[in-house]
Amino acid sequence: MDIEGSDDEVPVLVEPKVAVQDDDEVPTLVQDPNALPTTKVPLTIVTGYLGAGKTTLLNYILTAQHGKKIAVILNEFGDSIDIEKQLTVSDSNSTTAKPPPFVPLANGCICCSAKDVGVAAIENLMDQGGLFDYILLETTGLADPGNLAPTFWLDDGLGSTIFLDGIVTLVDAKNVLKSLDEGYGDGEEEVEKRRHEHDHDHDGPLLTTAHLQISHADVILINKTDLVTPEELEKVVERIRSINGLTRIKTTTKSEVPQLEGFILDINAYADVTADDLTFASKGHSHLDATITTSTISFPALTPEQVDKFDLFLRTILWEETLPNDTPHESFEVHRLKGRIPITDGRVLLLQGVRNLYDINEAKDPVREGDEAKLVLIGRGVGQEGFRKSLSQMLAS
Repeated sequence: MDIEGSDDEVPVLVEPKVAVQDDDEVPTLVQDPNALPTTKVPLTIVTGYLGAGKTTLLNYILTAQHGKKIAVILNEFGDSIDIEKQLTVSDSNSTTAKPPPFVPLANGCICCSAKDVGVAAIENLMDQGGLFDYILLETTGLADPGNLAPTFWLDDGLGSTIFLDGIVTLVDAKNVLKSLDEGYGDGEEEVEKRRHEHDHDHDGPLLTTAHLQISHADVILINKTDLVTPEELEKVVERIRSINGLTRIKTTTKSEVPQLEGFILDINAYADVTADDLTFASKGHSHLDATITTSTISFPALTPEQVDKFDLFLRTILWEETLPNDTPHESFEVHRLKGRIPITDGRVLLLQGVRNLYDINEAKDPVREGDEAKLVLIGRGVGQEGFRKSLSQMLAS
């Protein structure tokens, strides 16, 4: 008799042994191999003009001995691509979707190159590449981060395993003012396109890619500071602050950031809104840039009955891109907003927004006596008096 049995032989079914368990005994829990991970991986978008130092920064991160497992995705997002629809990573020579190869590196990080990816595609990449502590997503030089951020933010309902930690923008200290004033680096076609998109006359303020990348940034790395004088660097910092009063600014040479936490990793840009941040934002010189400004609106604590009215104000300016109550106004575009809204019942509401998406959560700390509400808007045309007037009318109605 063949002890091992033939391939065609019907296997003998063995009655499984059932362990007798005491009614009071705690049952053994078996982990589901198909269960989703309970922790989410933070994703940082890294943007900036060609030549600003993105590649140097990523090379630094991929070779430095920082003890962190970081997945760097070198991306090729195009400005005209509908990113939300790009849910696969495609090979132009194949009819099927497949993940691109990963390159393992000596410090535990990995690097890959992908094209036209969204949330599902990046999750697919992570499934193929293993577990990582952080994901850095590089964009093309002319990418508008305002088109990317909503893709990775507020997707809890989709059960995503990644979340947006923040947007980091690199700028070239030597050329950033020229980029802001003249569209240097955009190209003539892009400059002309932006003029028509935003109804600029040819003598009016120009909205450049540099404006968009700075206005959406949670952290700005001013690189190549060794190529400018201290006086020139001060002008660059003031101009950037006038555009985005909420951002953290770090000056670098050769894109070296010895302390990654707080500037590249663990930014937590969408996790909290502090009163100090909003107060600091209101001290900027918004008159230094005619295109994009930071505007702060202060008002008394809301009553519980006014919360819905405030929410209606937000929906009107973000979704309908107009001011409530037929308030006269020029065209505007909100890129980023944050707010800290005390309520007379003791609660404090924290507001975060990017483009036409916003989220309101309740703060852990209760309201302090004498607290006033602050709403900070970053964008084009957000400094108009009509914003304050229409909000005041809405809350009084």
